[in-house]
Amino acid sequence: MEEGLSFLKQFALPVSELASWVAAGAMVFGGVVPYIPQYRDIKRTQNAEGFSIYVCLVLLVANILRILFWFGRYFEPPLLLQSIIMIITMLVMLKLCTAVRVASELTTRRRAFTDFDLQYFWLWSRFIDYIQCVLAFTIVAAYITYLLIDSSLFVETLGFFAVFTEAMLGTPQLYRNYENKSTEGMSITMVLMWASGDTFKTAYFILNQAPFQFWICGLLQVCVDITILFQAYYYDRYPQKPSSHTVPSTSTKAL
Repeated sequence: MEEGLSFLKQFALPVSELASWVAAGAMVFGGVVPYIPQYRDIKRTQNAEGFSIYVCLVLLVANILRILFWFGRYFEPPLLLQSIIMIITMLVMLKLCTAVRVASELTTRRRAFTDFDLQYFWLWSRFIDYIQCVLAFTIVAAYITYLLIDSSLFVETLGFFAVFTEAMLGTPQLYRNYENKSTEGMSITMVLMWASGDTFKTAYFILNQAPFQFWICGLLQVCVDITILFQAYYYDRYPQKPSSHTVPSTSTKAL
């Protein structure tokens, strides 16, 4: 009997370690997976109207702040690696969306980050302008963090803003769907993966005792995902005409 229990304990240990590695791997790469079908749809149709590039803005800001938060308060390495991979993924999405949008624009006027025109913020004509904006934000945020890193209040606030910004990930898509009165062009697969990934992520935060900011905002993120899925069901079941103020994709509101 004792030998049997000893064998079970020896067997359970590597299984537990394997499960831990699988969970960590899912955390690192799981956030990227939902954007694969959306990327393929945009690449295939050469149409990025259904995807809000402000999703990229939200995730870039959130993950840059999360990395800075790590310097003030240590958390699980998989979460840090997840942020790095997500930043790369969002830049790839931005590069594709920018190329597709510029190719379909009728105007020859080019907009740049250095124009400092708020009307066209995050609607620039070249990918390099987005890189410049991200670098500028990172440098300023890193410098402020360096100056205030010893303040626990600042560090905790930074962590809250990092995860709260990420929790707002779906809101640009939610608003875009509302404005268009349609979810056409949005990948349902992407949103389903958002919902499943955010549910798993929130459970991971709770089970691994991550800072409270992580799991509270994770729950909020799941609620936003469910609302977007309800939009997809509602607009498919009850098709509506676009609102009169919805504008073409070349304008600021459409993008």
